[in-house]
Amino acid sequence: MSELLSNIAECIEFGKINKVAPFPPQMKGQDGADELTRQALDEGISAQRILTEGLMVGMEKVGIKFRENKVFVPQVLMSAKAMSTAMIHLKPFFLSGEVKEKGTFIIGTVEGDLHDIGKNLVSMMVEGNGWKVVDLGTDVKAEQFVSAIKEHQNAFVGLSALLTTTMVSMEKITKAIKEAIPEAKVAVGGAPVTDDFRKKIGADVYSPDPQGLVEYLNAQVA
Repeated sequence: MSELLSNIAECIEFGKINKVAPFPPQMKGQDGADELTRQALDEGISAQRILTEGLMVGMEKVGIKFRENKVFVPQVLMSAKAMSTAMIHLKPFFLSGEVKEKGTFIIGTVEGDLHDIGKNLVSMMVEGNGWKVVDLGTDVKAEQFVSAIKEHQNAFVGLSALLTTTMVSMEKITKAIKEAIPEAKVAVGGAPVTDDFRKKIGADVYSPDPQGLVEYLNAQVA
């Protein structure tokens, strides 16, 4: 049973989506995250265990490799795709309450910025670690963030920006969130963002990579 879960983790780590997927070459012809997750459920392994001992283990390994520049965006996107494929089988168990989510994370690319690869990577990493992700998309205004936080009580929020010109929006949005919901925890990230900038605008956390954010979130609910 534990071998099956470690095989699922390996599929996530290396981005093996299903049996017919050609990537990665060293796993060609083998079952992927799709088949193995279904097999695990058929064998009576709980959805919670598949998530925590399979998907989350694989996503953590990818996150650490990405932080250390051992893998790059295309590989992480393949891992995310493998995870999404496995999650399709687990979704009914989330909806029924059998799988407990750690909390809710609201994310969006700030107003004026249409870049979404970084945001999508973070979303996938966070979801793969057992969180419910509410993705507001790109070009998201302050009031949209505020309304989402009011709708999802106690949610954490992440603001993404890739352009230096939209860092102004990040500051404006952070201030609007803090005024409306002072206790809300705001994370910021993106290529031009630094920890000094985070302090300047009054956000709570900055991470240069998705894994750092995941570790921060997990520590808040540990």
